[in-house]
Amino acid sequence: MRSEQETIRAIERYSDTVRRLCMIHLKNNADTEDIFQTVFLKYVLSSVSFENDEHERAWFIRVTINACKDLLKSFFRSHTVSLDNIIERSTELPSDYRDVWEAVFSLPQKYRDVVYLHYFEDYTAPQISRILGKNVNTIYTLLTRSKQMLREKLGGGYEYE
Repeated sequence: MRSEQETIRAIERYSDTVRRLCMIHLKNNADTEDIFQTVFLKYVLSSVSFENDEHERAWFIRVTINACKDLLKSFFRSHTVSLDNIIERSTELPSDYRDVWEAVFSLPQKYRDVVYLHYFEDYTAPQISRILGKNVNTIYTLLTRSKQMLREKLGGGYEYE
């Protein structure tokens, strides 16, 4: 079990990343908060020894993505409709950002993950391949295809690099 100081440091460092990943996968605040607590509880109870900060960050990303996938596969989740899906929340964002976020959220999950990690968390393709456990060439392919899908959704007027 980790100390209170280690836990506070981890929450300060990784809370934004965990929340953003959850929102990308789950698209609602209630489930995001549940997974947020689950991830940090796993951290507190974990005895994993990290080689460096990058290893620790990758662990948080992997655990968050797995927890989101587990929730999405659950019976309860597949037989309910979230209130956040009913209430349109994107009206709070400026229209340029809203369009981009909606386009990213509408991508299939495998593309959404790599787009988020590359453009929002500034990971390189080799780093993403290690985090997601996929071949680096697969990551490059997913990024290329996701950029094409975003160009089609957004009308080609946006630059992504």
